[in-house]
Amino acid sequence: MRFRAKIVDLACLNHFSRVTGTIARLARSCALRLTAGKLFFILADRAAGGGAGLWCELCQGNYFDEFQMEGVAAEHNEIYLEVVPENLSRALKTAQNAKAFKIKLTNKHCPCLRVAVELTSLSNSSRIVTHDIPVAVIPRRLWNDFREPSVPDFDVSIYLPALKTMKSVVERMKNLSNSIVIEANLSGEMNLKIETAVVCVTTHFKDLGNPPWGKLDGCPSSSQVRDPESMAEARIDIKKLQQLLAGQQVNPTKALCNIVSKRIVHFVLLHEDVSLQYFIPALA
Repeated sequence: MRFRAKIVDLACLNHFSRVTGTIARLARSCALRLTAGKLFFILADRAAGGGAGLWCELCQGNYFDEFQMEGVAAEHNEIYLEVVPENLSRALKTAQNAKAFKIKLTNKHCPCLRVAVELTSLSNSSRIVTHDIPVAVIPRRLWNDFREPSVPDFDVSIYLPALKTMKSVVERMKNLSNSIVIEANLSGEMNLKIETAVVCVTTHFKDLGNPPWGKLDGCPSSSQVRDPESMAEARIDIKKLQQLLAGQQVNPTKALCNIVSKRIVHFVLLHEDVSLQYFIPALA
């Protein structure tokens, strides 16, 4: 089992740093899955009782100048590691003006991701800063716990408003309640609602647009036979939503959410070379 990779391009390095920074805001610990073509950050908390789930996918060719890996076996050419993304994010922050960033899986006293950052000094000589990030190798018998989550058969799918706008609304609302209701319909309308014994606050968004899912895959979903004005809603933990909005460092080109009434809200944030899915289960 081997893995080593290198980034020389500063723009790619900074982008990779922003992605890991976003993951660090969303997960204390997660699985890092390495394949020949892609990297995945996976948080499978949902199975463990009502936590949020995360699936972030990156094409390694868009970031790394060199990328070599050998999986656990020829027929299972993958590596699964448990990492603390904050540690990786911290190491990447030291690499902001680096000449090169190298990462490699080592096993001296325990499995580690060794990060080596080559920095230039004022005298033009370079110095190398290394970080050893402890990881745990996830055995193959547990890999099924980290499968790609299936997209739920949602009632409504809608594009999100500007994330900065949504973030400022949610930040104000979180002082009033621990939960928030997200509701949307197939006419491009979405509401964020707080309802308590003392106060009821609603923010309305219009003309957001609905993704053309049905036209793409040819399978009718429950959303296609739905009254366009009818709202689907789910009440979710407001802190989890705020975490997602506050953690964004990637500036997605498209952001949407799928609502399964009273069950789950599935957020999809797409950038040209990274996709992030975040699942927040509904509260009872």
